[in-house]
Order: sequence, then structure tokens, then C-alpha cells
Amino acid sequence: MTIVPPSPGEPRRPDGPRDPGDAWVVADTGERYWGRFGAAGLLAVDAERGVLLQHRVSWSHFGGTWGLPGGALHQGESALDGALRESTEEAGIPRGAVRPRFASILDLGIWSYTTVVADVVVPFEPVISDPESVALEWVALDRVDELPLHPGFADAWPRLRALLAQRPAIVVDAANVMGSVPDGWWKDRAGAADRLRDRLTAWLHGGVLAEDGSETELTGTELTGAADRAPESDAHEDAREPIQTAPTADIRWYPTVTMVVEGEARSLADIDHGPIIVRRAAGHGDDEIVEAARELQFAGHATTVVTSDRELRARIEALGARTVSAGWLLPRLPR
Repeated sequence: MTIVPPSPGEPRRPDGPRDPGDAWVVADTGERYWGRFGAAGLLAVDAERGVLLQHRVSWSHFGGTWGLPGGALHQGESALDGALRESTEEAGIPRGAVRPRFASILDLGIWSYTTVVADVVVPFEPVISDPESVALEWVALDRVDELPLHPGFADAWPRLRALLAQRPAIVVDAANVMGSVPDGWWKDRAGAADRLRDRLTAWLHGGVLAEDGSETELTGTELTGAADRAPESDAHEDAREPIQTAPTADIRWYPTVTMVVEGEARSLADIDHGPIIVRRAAGHGDDEIVEAARELQFAGHATTVVTSDRELRARIEALGARTVSAGWLLPRLPR
């Protein structure tokens, strides 16, 4: 593998490289891949208008084809952050206008490309905000194959489109999860709930893996966090369940996560925590969890509820949703 910066006369960008990541990775066989630290792009999905595609300017790599706004990652930047940054730079996608649903990772060992697929949550009109785009258009799903596509996107599109039908969701029984670790949570239930929310947020930022490589739905598969983690306590019901990880992940999900709190924990700080939805149970927490799962199932989500309460698990499974124990979740959360 060789790292080669763009030469002064090479038609990569009129203004030249802007970051150490702006360089070619050259394989021993001669193939070149843009991005010293890998690259990422964003596939924005609008329920009404389709997907946002970029018509690439002629001087770019595979110029004249249609693909995704994206580019080289900066040093130390996550693929998720890089895809969002590049889509803002190249397509004017406003911050907070999309919510990541999953990421598809092509890892060649010497180089990787991550396609972040995100749902539009605040409608916007794309804006050509740098020289790499001839046009930016919303394209109906059935029309994508009619365009001259970038070869990499053309290869990935059939699989990406199939995955668009999947909408995983997780509901967390906060009282049960907090109560499974004897760390003094009972002294400050709201504070303990806030710490759990922080950890869930960090876990989601790295993506959630389907351990068996499933391309369909998370229901019925094992999931893990972005990295292998030691169990917090051998007192968990499922503490000895194997935690499998893979050196390269094909799909990482960013599921909808609903955290249900009850009693004193309902007074946790009311702040914007990004992907975590907090539901404060007015009465019994179990009833609120069942209702949350019912709503998600009705909306077409593949729902997993995290609780070790056997009676609650039976109620959830009667809805057709999946359940896992608190001992399944805790080892996966960053400390």
C-alpha cells in the first residue's frame, strides 16, 4: 500500500487538498482509492421524494456519474461524522435535518468506504455548495437504476434499497437495567437514569452490529456495540452469554431507542440527548413499556425490548416483539 497526495495538475479539486486525509491510497495491484483514512458518503432518504443523489463534476473521480455526496475522512474522524460533514459541504444538508438509520461498510483492509443511510426528519432543499457537483436531485427509488451511476454506488444500491425496508427499534426498561448493577443507583435514581442515557447515546454513536451478519432485520439476531467490552458484573442473568465481534463490520444500525423511566427517575435532566427518546411513565413503568413497544410494532419497526422482568417479557413477546435481558445490554455499553 502506498499513500500518494494529489499532484498539482491532477483534477481532484480545483483548490487542492485541504486535510491530511486528502490523498490516494494505492494498492500493490495499482488500484487507487481516495482518502488516506478512508472515505464516507451520505444517502439521504425522504419518504416522499426518494433519495438525494449528486451528479459528479467531470474532473472528479468517475466524473459524470451519479453518486452520493461524500469524500475523504479527516484524521481521527468517525465515518458517521465524516459523512454528515461532507454532505453539508457538498450538498448544503442542514445540521439536524437527517437521522442516521444504518451504515454499510466496505472494508478492503487498506481502505474503507462507509455509506451512511439517513432519514430526512426536517425537509430541506439541497444546495450545490462546492465545485464537485453538477447537480443535486431527489430521485425516486424506482428511477435510480436508470441513471449512469458511480460504479461503487451501482454495486451497493440493490442491497441498500433492500435494507431500506428495515426499521429497528429498541425500548429500554431503565429501572430494570439500573437495578441490575449494585452501584448505589438507589441514592440518586434521576442521576443514575441520566448516566444510563449518556451511555446509550455513546453506544449508538458507534453503531449497533447485527452479529450474525443479517441483512434483513434485527429481530431474532444478536447485536453488539461497536467494540468488544468486558462484562460489568457476573451477577447479570446473561453475564456469560458470548459477546461476538468481527474485525470488520458490514452493517451498523442506528436504531430508534426509547428509554422508559418511572418514579423518582422521571426527574432526570430534560435535555436534548440526540437519538435517545425518554418516556416518563405516569403510572406503572411496565405498562408504559408495553405501550411504547405496541406503538413501534404498529409503525412497522422491528422492536427489541431490554428487560429481565419475566412477566414483562411475556407481555412484550405476545405483541410479536423480541426481548433481551439487562445483562445483554450492559456489557455492550461504554463505561
